[in-house]
Amino acid sequence: MVNIIEQYQLKVNETNVNIKIIKDSDNSLIYTLDLPKFQKPTLAFIDEIKNTLISEISLTSREILDPKVSDNIKDRFKQKAKTLLEEYMPGLPESTKTYLINYLLNESLGLGKIEYFLQDRFLEEVIINSADEPIRVYHKRHGWLLSNVIIENEEQIINYSNIIARKVGKQITILNPLLDAHIITGDRANAVLYPISNKGSTITLRKFSKDPITMTDMITSNVISSEALALIWLSLEYEMNMIISGGTASGKTSFLNVCMPFIPPNHRIISIEDTRELYLPKYLYWCPLVTRLPNPEGEGGVGMLDLLINALRMRPDRVILGEIRKSEDARVLFEAMHTGHSVYSTVHADSANETVKRLVNPPIEVPENLLEAVHLNVVMFRDRRKNIRRTYQISEFILSEHEGKIKPNLIYRWKPAEDKVVKYSPSLRLFEQLSRHTGLSQTEIDKDIQDKDDILKFLIKKNIRNVHEVGKVMKEYYLNKDNVSKIVKKNLDIKKLLLKND
Repeated sequence: MVNIIEQYQLKVNETNVNIKIIKDSDNSLIYTLDLPKFQKPTLAFIDEIKNTLISEISLTSREILDPKVSDNIKDRFKQKAKTLLEEYMPGLPESTKTYLINYLLNESLGLGKIEYFLQDRFLEEVIINSADEPIRVYHKRHGWLLSNVIIENEEQIINYSNIIARKVGKQITILNPLLDAHIITGDRANAVLYPISNKGSTITLRKFSKDPITMTDMITSNVISSEALALIWLSLEYEMNMIISGGTASGKTSFLNVCMPFIPPNHRIISIEDTRELYLPKYLYWCPLVTRLPNPEGEGGVGMLDLLINALRMRPDRVILGEIRKSEDARVLFEAMHTGHSVYSTVHADSANETVKRLVNPPIEVPENLLEAVHLNVVMFRDRRKNIRRTYQISEFILSEHEGKIKPNLIYRWKPAEDKVVKYSPSLRLFEQLSRHTGLSQTEIDKDIQDKDDILKFLIKKNIRNVHEVGKVMKEYYLNKDNVSKIVKKNLDIKKLLLKND
């Protein structure tokens, strides 16, 4: 007996598709796409129309690579597909015609049935392991699930890999069987071809929210307390350096993204990533840079180190490095800290102690004395059993005079028994440096943190959670702090402020 755990509907290119999460007789959860099934003669007609479409509508390389013209291309395909359907299959019901037009659109310009997975906001990962296995997905509410969709053959997986590569100006071939790309939907794609992937060619799609998580979401979902986030806000306002640690999919990049609106609007931000993942409010003075792999001849590559060195010539106030991986990148980054740039980055490590070890040992191997330039270390944690993400630790790096080594001092930590991020110990260094750089007394620092805490709680109360709305409030804070304080203290309507900053 099949038990329906959850069901909802997706709208993909004007077509409604039913999604069901079912529990089968083995108690396994399955993600099912309810798609129409066609008879072989119908499929033959559709294939013929698809081939005609592809041959009659030619695309330039600029059109393929430019996401800004994608809507125009889709309109051309839809119009031509409608004409061909009326010619080949007259008398079709309007609903069937709409579905077939969008089916042809997905098959000709997109990734076929995978397009439906990409439009499901509840999915974080979509994985094709081979043509012998169903597609697997990671659902935000149900974890890993098998789906009822299987790719027809290995050639189709290779074809999808080529489509992804062409749209970002890259190649994936037997000689160059690895692909890492940022696709037009804003999601990240990784592909590995057979025989490097020994079971069969594989594609991994990591989906990024079209409505990014904001500071309001982080607090309401208990990832961090408003008090702890207020401390981070104060640190970023006054250009303290921060490294965010955590395991895979623990929320490092999401947390980094959440913190960026705390940067004043008149500061120039340069971000450097292998694949574009940051999504900042429109008002920020931001220049995103992305690395590029070399072509098959080994030319044209632009690496993280190239961009990092170049970024320091672009007069940035803030430098964001997607992830610290290599010794060369880390050394340039830490030198940037010591030469007065405010720097933020992520690193794979499960605790503050592990972060220090990871940074000072191979392959990163930063000289230990350089770690003093890091003012805050935030460690993110993912509890896979409960499927929750939490801010595990917030610490500062202290040079132990007795041992001559860098030791973390925990300021906040996650208390699992209460599921709260709580204060653990007083700062030994951060407030002293803030006071030295700003002239603020401890009393003034405490008041500033409390004011910021009040603003964050006000945003929650007023349900201000969209990334651009949050950004407008932050912008107003830096342009007219007294006005924001007045709105918060008197509990006034904030809509006028949001409209003002449009």
